[in-house]
Amino acid sequence: MYKLTKHAKLSGLAFALSVLTLSAAHAQTAIPAIRPVALDQKALTSPLVLEKQGSFFIGGRDIQSDTLSTLPAYAPSGTITVDQMYTHFQIPPSSKDIALVLIHGCCLTGKTWETTPDGRMGWDEYFVRRGYPTFVIDQSGRGRSAVNATAMNAAKMGKEPVDKLPVVFAASHESAWTIFRFGPEFPKTYDGMQFPLAAQNGLWQQMVPDWLNAMPNPNPTIPALSELSKKLKKTVLMSHSQSGIYPFQTAALSTEGIAALVSIEPGACPAADGDLTPYTKMPIMVLFGDYVELSPRWAPRLKACKEFVQKTNAAGGHAELLLLPEVGIKGNSHMLMQDINSIQIADLMGSWMEQRLGLTQ
Repeated sequence: MYKLTKHAKLSGLAFALSVLTLSAAHAQTAIPAIRPVALDQKALTSPLVLEKQGSFFIGGRDIQSDTLSTLPAYAPSGTITVDQMYTHFQIPPSSKDIALVLIHGCCLTGKTWETTPDGRMGWDEYFVRRGYPTFVIDQSGRGRSAVNATAMNAAKMGKEPVDKLPVVFAASHESAWTIFRFGPEFPKTYDGMQFPLAAQNGLWQQMVPDWLNAMPNPNPTIPALSELSKKLKKTVLMSHSQSGIYPFQTAALSTEGIAALVSIEPGACPAADGDLTPYTKMPIMVLFGDYVELSPRWAPRLKACKEFVQKTNAAGGHAELLLLPEVGIKGNSHMLMQDINSIQIADLMGSWMEQRLGLTQ
């Protein structure tokens, strides 16, 4: 197995990055190869310096409800704000003029991008160290973004039938094991799998109930991402899994403020036979890890994303699809931003963004 250390040798990374152009074979103009630039040890370990950090909310709407509470100490009627999106940011000194927005997936929150389960640097800190103003969101209705509890209380108070209760689900350790591709079934593991299983409890602690199916359609996260992109003016939207489609849906809503899209193991790519015009206006990277073809869940999604990339390039776009095993980076699970070799993959993504967008490291 090609074993990856925390700081991969440049020769290995150079090989990986040099073949990022392979998926662009159908483009009208060939996409140039990437020159690898990895953060050195000093940049990764020196004290973290910030110019500014903070948090805010994007979006949201006020609603009137008579089912706010079933407790006598709290009034059942009044006004609440719902559907807002929490955003935490860190801005380094002399930062790049491109902001990075990190968007988590199913059953998780923005914690996805923070310190890994085994205590290593998360991508939120990594990209700040690489010079990016970095914004980590909690999807609307998840984590620090408020859940609308009025439908639950309405059923409990007898004002709505039970079948009107919102659909909420939680992923068990056993089901997440296969979805995240740690192995073919719980508790078996794939040979060479890179997720730090000794610290798996740190992942299970991150998981939360998922309200996706209880959210309005379209999901309020999408217009919130559009508003955030316009606010930031030049933005790379980087998504994962369930949220993989969100940057594409945001671009379809408006391309204003969006400089590039990075979709990591998306649950879906846009339909290859749909309107691809918005996706021809910016560089796009779709990234998958290992063991994908072994998964009945993920193999069809990879196939659909390949078709999307090919059709987008045929329409004049600059989309790329990177399969890590095909460039010698093996063993990555679905949670590759938490895998043991997560910093090498972050180096790869940082190099791609800088050179596709004409930035300096």
